[in-house]
Amino acid sequence: MIRDTSAQDQTLSSHAAPAPWKRWLWPAVAALVVLLAIGFAARAWLGASRSFDSARVRVAEVTRGDMVRDIAADGRVIAANNPVLYAISAGTVTLKVVAGDVVKQGQELAVIDSPELRSKLAQEQATLAGLQAEASRATLDATLARATAQKDTDQAVIERQAAVRDLERYKRGFDGGAVPQVDVAKAEDTVKKSDIQLEHARKDAMLKAQGADLDARNKRLLADRQRAVVTEVERQVDALTLRAPFDGQVGQVQATQHTNVVANAPILGVVDLSRFEIEIKVPESFARELSIGMPAQLTGGSGQFAGEISAVSPEVVAGEVNARIRFSDKQPQGLRQSQRMQARVLLDTRRNALKIERGPFVEQGNGYAYVMDGSSAVRRPVKLGVSSLGEVEILSGLQPGDRVVVSGSDLFGDAERVSIN
Repeated sequence: MIRDTSAQDQTLSSHAAPAPWKRWLWPAVAALVVLLAIGFAARAWLGASRSFDSARVRVAEVTRGDMVRDIAADGRVIAANNPVLYAISAGTVTLKVVAGDVVKQGQELAVIDSPELRSKLAQEQATLAGLQAEASRATLDATLARATAQKDTDQAVIERQAAVRDLERYKRGFDGGAVPQVDVAKAEDTVKKSDIQLEHARKDAMLKAQGADLDARNKRLLADRQRAVVTEVERQVDALTLRAPFDGQVGQVQATQHTNVVANAPILGVVDLSRFEIEIKVPESFARELSIGMPAQLTGGSGQFAGEISAVSPEVVAGEVNARIRFSDKQPQGLRQSQRMQARVLLDTRRNALKIERGPFVEQGNGYAYVMDGSSAVRRPVKLGVSSLGEVEILSGLQPGDRVVVSGSDLFGDAERVSIN
């Protein structure tokens, strides 16, 4: 007889089947989480009118700290004194130097042969000689006129003295009964006549002397005027020889040897090697803040040097203004014309300022900026203050830690919210 497993079997009590909703609990929770995620993403997507790739924008964070406003620019070394010498008259030029020659003050650089100017000088000198002769003749005539007038006056004095003596003689004769009354009256008339002649002689002498002096003075003035003309022509003739105005070096030579040049044509330039300045170009937006005497720092191949603004051009060319910086201390050795140097001009320093990296949004925002809100950028009004080359001051509208789109916001148009993927 084969034994089975009935002795090992046990009867188990049966339980009720689980409720159907319990089987769907966890799948429902998972589906709800998925729906919430989709809803959140959809809300963000629907809230943004447009969507952009994050690689096309640059975001910077608002911070607080010291803001140094400065200007950095590339400059070139130029001579503070670099005049160009011009031809004062047309003629043939003879060059005595070539470009690069070191010259001393007063040294001949070029000579212009102008026959016309030299002929004019000879004519003016001849005219001056004639006027000087006329002035000398007028002076001699004045002396003769005074001498003649004095002779007439002296003769009138003598005639009066003779008339007075005759009158005295006639009076004594009349008193002695030897001379009639009529002769005494005639003698008195003769004295009166001599008095009148003497008075007129003295007046004539004074008038003739004044007239002669006036003629001589006019002749001298004409001679002096002509002398001034001759002096000016001599100066022009002397200026035909171009001389170095200071110790320096010959720069560019614009004229060709033994060629005819017109009046006021440039001949050559002279560079003063003892005084150099740095010329920089400053954006128009910063130019109004520059002033003469403002400190600057110059960086060249041999180190850093202190400088200061020496001149600011009043003219704007292509959105830039030319400015010059001179060395505050001793000028470094070895500088050359047109050598490149870096210049940094310190405008001011703002302490504990709210600032952000400068970007195109400063010019493109028109008083608005896009601030990051999660994965979206929200358009917000902001008020900006002063700016430097690398940073801009925030006056209102932003707080430290805000992340702002500083470049690429021109793609957003005027959308109030955009999505950044």
